Amino acid sequence: MQEPEGAVVNIFLLSGVGLIAVIVGGLFFLAHQSNAGSPPGLSGSALTPCPSSPNCVCSEQGTPDSHAVDPLPASSWATLPEAVEAAGGVIVERRDDYLAAAFKSRLLGFVDDVEFRKASDAVHVRSASRVGRSDLGDNRKRVEALRAALQD
Repeated sequence: MQEPEGAVVNIFLLSGVGLIAVIVGGLFFLAHQSNAGSPPGLSGSALTPCPSSPNCVCSEQGTPDSHAVDPLPASSWATLPEAVEAAGGVIVERRDDYLAAAFKSRLLGFVDDVEFRKASDAVHVRSASRVGRSDLGDNRKRVEALRAALQD
């Protein structure tokens, strides 16, 4: 016996809805996981190197070109906290030579960590997503937006 055409369409639609529910549920789970993390901090006297995933940029020496950004000017250290907060970041740690902030995405609340290390000649920066693989270039854009804000 052959199934009616409408039943096949209904099964297809239910499968699609189920798949969408699984994807959305997975995104909410990852967003929740990213809120439970914290900035990686310093590794020795430098910012922690970027992982191989493309969702991280860093200005520390030895950073591969695909992850590299220029450091910020040393003179920007004094106004950096205000610039971070004006850009939507929340300062989560502050020391004489280190500053860490968290930025949440608007849609699902994914957290990116942005860290700064004061050196004698520059302010090194690292911006990375806590979870996932791709950030669609958001971390690089954030660093460049902060750079522009600090030049004003």
